[in-house]
Amino acid sequence: MRWFFAGLLLTIFSLALAAEGLLIPENNPQPIYPKRLSRAGVEGEVRVSFIVKADGSVSAIDIVQSDHPDLAEAVKDAITQWRFRPWTIEDGRPAEQPVVAPMLFRLARDQPIAINQWLRSVKCRVINDGFRNMPEHAWVDAEVFNYTRAYVSNVILKSQLADEQRLAIIAKMNRRVPMIVRGCREAPMRSYMSFLPGEVRELL
Repeated sequence: MRWFFAGLLLTIFSLALAAEGLLIPENNPQPIYPKRLSRAGVEGEVRVSFIVKADGSVSAIDIVQSDHPDLAEAVKDAITQWRFRPWTIEDGRPAEQPVVAPMLFRLARDQPIAINQWLRSVKCRVINDGFRNMPEHAWVDAEVFNYTRAYVSNVILKSQLADEQRLAIIAKMNRRVPMIVRGCREAPMRSYMSFLPGEVRELL
C-alpha cells in the first residue's frame, strides 16, 4: 500500500518559508498506513499542526482534523520523529515556526487505469510465486490483492460507487483470499479473475 506524500514537504516548507528562511527536513519518516484500514480499503485525510523549533525538533503536535482516529495516531507517531536542519536565531529568524500539514492516505492509485486489463488476463501461475514463502495470514497483503483493491478504489469507480458499497466489495474479496490462493495453486493455468467475487469481476 502507498499513501500520498506527493509534494507535501515541498509545499509545506515552501509555504513555511516565512521570509526568515526555509525549513529543511533532515529526518521525516512517512506515517505508516494502518494495515487494518488499507486492507479494508479505508482512505482518509489528516490535517495536523506542529511547531518546528530552531534546534530542529518538533513540538505542540495537534490533530486539526482526521477522517479516522487510527490515521491521526499514525500521523502523530511519525511527526514525533521528525527533525529539521537547525538554524541560528539571528537576522530576524524566529525561535520557532508553525506548520499546518495535510496528510492524505490513499491506496495505490498511481497504477495505470489499464491495470484492470492485466488483472483480467493474468494467469494464476504468474502470481503463485508471490505466495510461496508467505504465511497464510499475510496473503491478503499480496501485491495482486493490493492492485485489485486499488483498482476498486480508482477515482473513476469511486465516483460511481457509494463508499459503503465499495468497502463491502473489498471486504468480500478479502474474505475470499484463502480460497483464491488455494484455487490458483491447484489450477495455475486458470485466470486470477475467475476466482474473484462476481462483484469484483464486473468492475474489472
